[in-house]
Amino acid sequence: MMAREAEKCAAAKAAIAEVEAGMLVGLGTGTTAAFAIAALGRRVAEGLAVRTVATSLATARAAEAAGLAVLDFADCASVDLCIDGVDEIDPTFRAIKGGGGAMLREKIVAASATRMIAIADGSKRVATLTRAVPIEILPFARESVLAALRRIGGTPVLRAGTSDQANLLADCGFADMSDLAALAATLDAVPGLLGHGIFLGEIDVLIVADGGSVQRCDRPLA
Repeated sequence: MMAREAEKCAAAKAAIAEVEAGMLVGLGTGTTAAFAIAALGRRVAEGLAVRTVATSLATARAAEAAGLAVLDFADCASVDLCIDGVDEIDPTFRAIKGGGGAMLREKIVAASATRMIAIADGSKRVATLTRAVPIEILPFARESVLAALRRIGGTPVLRAGTSDQANLLADCGFADMSDLAALAATLDAVPGLLGHGIFLGEIDVLIVADGGSVQRCDRPLA
């Protein structure tokens, strides 16, 4: 296993160790979350009784293949624990997510969670967030949203595929990301922009595997 893959696996195993019997667990999307699904499947095979919800169709398929009970989140008001990867995360636990195109569902599940654990390899921890922000766009509003993004200083690039909701996906770079809260609020106010990958306060715990060690950190006090 490559070094980064081994780190993802180690972080995922440490997060799954915090799952308790009877929990409803939100499962994220992406390569790191896939290790968490596999690890939870092993614990369930050993007798742990839990239920899950999935943040994407791909995650639901993987969870079912791992022997996990997957509920429809539409029927769930909240989850006990959400475990998901990140594309970048800073020292205050603000993060960019959505490389896999599931940021809208991921944010909805994360917001409903009593606690969220982010899992990452060492490359995902950064001093300042700089990645392009994943955006989900209603197809009807494609050009108006792209124009709005350009007006606020963004450089949006449409992806070839669509989301699980059949919406358009784009990655939008911003030269100035110094005020993430203001940027997130501006994006939230664009009609037809359905979701974005800026996570400000959802993450409670970060588990990072780097250089052979696993570190667990609670969210810094404001």
